[in-house]
Amino acid sequence: MGGLMNKAFCSSRDVIIRTDAFAEAVEFYASVLGLRISHRDTNLAGFETGSFCLYVERGEKHGPVFELLVADVLAAKSSLLAAGCVIVEDNPSVPRCYLRDPYGLTFNIGLAPNA
Repeated sequence: MGGLMNKAFCSSRDVIIRTDAFAEAVEFYASVLGLRISHRDTNLAGFETGSFCLYVERGEKHGPVFELLVADVLAAKSSLLAAGCVIVEDNPSVPRCYLRDPYGLTFNIGLAPNA
């Protein structure tokens, strides 16, 4: 695991959930919780919470996904897999690489803006 120690991971403000009840979820977060919609299209809605941005995406549920940003996505992915993480979803065209760590946390690794 020593290889991971020299890689800087930092979180973005994004947390993503996916649901097949997209319209109902958007209504819940906007009306019941009163969160301000910061982004909206047919498959994704973003809500500003103050501390983080909650994104609701249309699709099969997989639990909340946090985002960690790195300077080198491929190197981080390789190191994380070697450390026991498993790929939940990998779609380079988005780009998206959801991994679950050995303790149950699911996160996306993305490219840090200053990388």
